[in-house]
Amino acid sequence: MVGVLAFAIALIASASVTVPVRQFALRVDMVDRPNSRKIHVKPIPLLGGLAIYFGVLLAMVLLYSFGDEAMRQVLGILAGATLVVLVGTLDDRGLLHHQVKLFVAMPLAGLILLGSGIHAEVFSVFFPGRAGTVADAALTVFWVTGITASFSIFDYMDGLCAGVAAIAAFFFAVFAMLNGQVLVSTLAAAVMGAALGFLGWNFNPAKIFMGDGGAMFLGFLMATLALKLRMAGASHGARWLVPIFILGVPIFDTLMVSISRSRRGLLPFTTPGKDHTGHRLANWGLGTRPAVLTMYAFACFFGLLAFAVSRLNSVQVFVIGVLVAAAELAAVALLERAPYERQADKNKL
Repeated sequence: MVGVLAFAIALIASASVTVPVRQFALRVDMVDRPNSRKIHVKPIPLLGGLAIYFGVLLAMVLLYSFGDEAMRQVLGILAGATLVVLVGTLDDRGLLHHQVKLFVAMPLAGLILLGSGIHAEVFSVFFPGRAGTVADAALTVFWVTGITASFSIFDYMDGLCAGVAAIAAFFFAVFAMLNGQVLVSTLAAAVMGAALGFLGWNFNPAKIFMGDGGAMFLGFLMATLALKLRMAGASHGARWLVPIFILGVPIFDTLMVSISRSRRGLLPFTTPGKDHTGHRLANWGLGTRPAVLTMYAFACFFGLLAFAVSRLNSVQVFVIGVLVAAAELAAVALLERAPYERQADKNKL
């Protein structure tokens, strides 16, 4: 019931606040102007991420009663989320170098989560003690940085980032409810509601963009939900692979552009362009809306695959993981044959 209320509050708040945020963005000239690497043809207001942020924040503040340990974690989550929203918004304004996001803000957000007691539990399963703890801490910072960065470059088509984030949040919410994780299910439901509330304004043709602040905010919360998710009775392999599958679409997109750009001698995260998965699907004849809807369908597929994997033992999970990895590499090779706009070489490695 708490999750349903969190969803409703965040949905209504995000959809409502988007209107004044859009007006404010126009007033202060925070707009995304069209250029050769973008698909929109007229200036679109930014700052939509503030509406998503407000929706999640309001739902969590109004609904959740925190104990001491939970309060510490919630404060850590909100602190990290606020940091990435602020840094992303400053970047949208052109006030920060893009490397500050990747090499300072995102790792720092991961360290904030660590300080609040949220961390990965992978290496410590095999290496109890200090070695395993240090390795898990490093993995936590790497995971938060990687997923936040993935979403930062994932907001390249109208409605894509918000829609995929809403689908992923739905699956996180369901898994958390099934395992009695009230905090995780509440946060996931709030993220889903806020993303869907904004999506009404952001789906093609978009009236407002979330900007890097919004994309980084969603990415940080997706990484956090993955770290917080616990599945009683599931195999070790399933516990690790389920969050990866839930976030399968942005992870694959990042993998694809990283391989493609690296092969062309470009820096993957600092060379924006129209060479993402959605761009290539659209250029293959689908068009923008069908390409985004296809990405939604793949997000649902990966979420359902996560449910299937959650019931398997570690050996079976390993086999599924290898097969999916091989299929993704084959998909990368196939998409490399699709038409896409090649960037200039000014950001060569």
